[in-house]
Amino acid sequence: MISDSTIDLIRTFVRERDWDKYHAPGNLAKSVSIEAAELLECFHWNDQPCEDDLEHIHEEIADVMIYCIMLADKLGFDLDDIIRDKMQKNAKKYPVESCQ
Repeated sequence: MISDSTIDLIRTFVRERDWDKYHAPGNLAKSVSIEAAELLECFHWNDQPCEDDLEHIHEEIADVMIYCIMLADKLGFDLDDIIRDKMQKNAKKYPVESCQ
């Protein structure tokens, strides 16, 4: 999933700027939503991105992921664990045989 070195890169970036004081879980959750809305704007009039938009989409996906990683880290969640847990719940909720 996300490597420890990537998580450490994010932590270091935040710490060096003394931004942790702004990173209450609610603020991080709001930031996820804001960045997700910016990603959605890339698809406002088109379901498929044009080549010129790919770099912007790349950056917006990164922004969403960074805030999700910071929120999970702030709450002490292991990213692999929470994704595996959710996928197990999804598998029970949406069994293969009922989705075909």
